[in-house]
Amino acid sequence: MSSYISNDTRKVTTHRLWEMKQRGEKISMLTSYDYTMAQIVDNAGMDVILVGDSASNVMAGNVTTLPITLDQMIYHGKSVVKGVKRALVVVDMPFGSYQGNLYEGLASAIRIMKESHADAIKLEGGEEIIDTVKRIIASGIPVMGHLGLMPQSINKYGTYTVRAKSDDEAEKLVRDAHLLEEAGCFALVLEKIPASLAERVAKELSIPVIGIGAGGHVDGQVLVAQDMLGMNNGFSPRFLRRYADLHTIITNALQQYINDVKTMDFPNEKEQY
Repeated sequence: MSSYISNDTRKVTTHRLWEMKQRGEKISMLTSYDYTMAQIVDNAGMDVILVGDSASNVMAGNVTTLPITLDQMIYHGKSVVKGVKRALVVVDMPFGSYQGNLYEGLASAIRIMKESHADAIKLEGGEEIIDTVKRIIASGIPVMGHLGLMPQSINKYGTYTVRAKSDDEAEKLVRDAHLLEEAGCFALVLEKIPASLAERVAKELSIPVIGIGAGGHVDGQVLVAQDMLGMNNGFSPRFLRRYADLHTIITNALQQYINDVKTMDFPNEKEQY
């Protein structure tokens, strides 16, 4: 296991991700939303930590990512950054913080960087928001793009089904990917699209392409920590591999604790002063 984990303790930067793509080294990326988990994920050797707007779902219990606010994303971002030494920390710009106009988007991005101390931001969309992307990058803020299934647009789609299956949508995605690269994005996330299309994009772009439900022929993978650790039992898409069953482990531990308290087994003589 450990032989594939980098022993390079230098801080991961946007340029180092580009170098990883050039030499064919895959990029590992996972979400974190709090200090304790971020420490564990970073110490494990993760390359990129995404403070995703999925915090709206897994931390706040919302049905979609739309309700989470800029202030909440900054709070989660600040908490994560405090626990990270090596990984590149990317914070999602939440719905409503950049779609209005490029100056609103720039102001939101600046707030995230200044208040959370993150390394970069991520936002969803292509041609429709390209002026905002350019303005943010021009200000010196690294931007990661996001195409394919864009959860912030779920009310427009009406479904979480695979995107870009039609020729028209696939060609728009490819055009948008090139626009984002030309605008200066340092990386791109592709979510829930056909593997063959994701492979094409990864080959055509010089920047790293990170997939989630986009097949194995991209430059890296990202998952939500609570999903891949088996804490969230109600979410089982095809692209998800569960690496642990923490839901069962935690439940068993909690029930043992309850039993020990009820039977006065806890605390014992050694566990008191």
